[in-house]
Amino acid sequence: MSRFLPVAKLAEIPDQSAKCVQVEGKEIALFNLGGEFYAIDDECTHEGGPLSDGIILGEEVECPWHSAHFNIKSGEVTQDPAEDAVTCYKVRVIGDNVEVEV
Repeated sequence: MSRFLPVAKLAEIPDQSAKCVQVEGKEIALFNLGGEFYAIDDECTHEGGPLSDGIILGEEVECPWHSAHFNIKSGEVTQDPAEDAVTCYKVRVIGDNVEVEV
């Protein structure tokens, strides 16, 4: 059964930035896009690059290793060389806590 777990404080993730958080053994990239929060697997499906260290381009993140692009809201690949999407997670804000559903 899935549940929401607190992973960060609002102040830790400024607008147009990302943070890698650990949730039950998973590394998840948490993004702030204009005050809306999104979470996807932190590991690029091409060769494992850390997406939380990537460049945010609108609603996409560019992997810092080989420039694959992923949609932050859906996890879908938008530019090669990655072929497989990353998993998306539901996010909610309760008070000043950002929570991810796992």
